[in-house]
Amino acid sequence: MATIQASVSAEINAPPEKVYRVIADYDNHHPHILPRPYFTGLEVLEGVQGAGTLVAVEMNVMCVRAAYRLRTAEPQPGRVLVERDDDTGVVTTFTVEPLAGGERSRLTIETESRASPGLRGFLERRPNPGIMRRIYRAELAQLAVYVRSLD
Repeated sequence: MATIQASVSAEINAPPEKVYRVIADYDNHHPHILPRPYFTGLEVLEGVQGAGTLVAVEMNVMCVRAAYRLRTAEPQPGRVLVERDDDTGVVTTFTVEPLAGGERSRLTIETESRASPGLRGFLERRPNPGIMRRIYRAELAQLAVYVRSLD
């Protein structure tokens, strides 16, 4: 089955621990970095932070509504957080890397999803990576502003 992939990175003027804390805390911090109008809802269903958290996310992209149930994992706690929706096959990975001796960070958001079969999948594979990159650039920009507000 064909996949759709998109990845965006940005340098964040904050220590990696602080950046990771924001992305891993779905109750207090993560909702503040989700760009509207793309993300229209986030509800924590289980847990609060890090591995094992289950969240319901609603999106509206180009007048197409989508709902996801994302379970989080931390293959490298403090560095890599993975959100996975088993029903749709969407997997998003957040990777935080230290820069400048740990004073700054590079955050990469990468998503892989299954394309629909046939013509619909062919059509999805054309615009979707660019749209996802636009959403992630907005999310990274909001994160950069939000982490500064935590000082």
